[in-house]
Amino acid sequence: MQPATVRVWDPLVRIFHWSLAILFFFAFLTGDEWDKPHEIAGYIVGGLVVFRILWGLVGSRHARFSDFVYRPSTVIAFLKDSLRFRAGRYLGHNPAGGAMVIALLLAIAVICVTGYMMTLDAWWGVEWVEEVHEAAANTTLVLVGLHLLGVMLASFEHRENLVRAMFTGRKRTD
Repeated sequence: MQPATVRVWDPLVRIFHWSLAILFFFAFLTGDEWDKPHEIAGYIVGGLVVFRILWGLVGSRHARFSDFVYRPSTVIAFLKDSLRFRAGRYLGHNPAGGAMVIALLLAIAVICVTGYMMTLDAWWGVEWVEEVHEAAANTTLVLVGLHLLGVMLASFEHRENLVRAMFTGRKRTD
């Protein structure tokens, strides 16, 4: 018998999540070789980030920042418990997941702003702008890797497939 489930991730959150993942990697892979598609992907990513910030303020319950932004001490305590396989299960984002959402949004926003700056005459060829853009992209790759490790750890620890939940929008109720 299948366990009871509840809708957690609304369609807009799921579309945002997978679109951002695909477009970020497309932009990352085309950055040095294919300028126009890279820029177009960057503009779309920037729009997605703006959308997610707005949806984090007015969206569905588990999409709102108020549902998953915790104090740093709560995040640290959760991470310690998680490494001991004693972390509590959350229906929405857990404290570490919430911190990762914020970190990823900030890093990607830096990528978008510096990328846009590089298209303007005032900033074109300015070395520090390009360096910040590249550093933010590389930092985002590291954050994505940590995000994936966290998803695997939480899926194992709580015996649920979080990747499937981000496709279906549903998680078990218990």
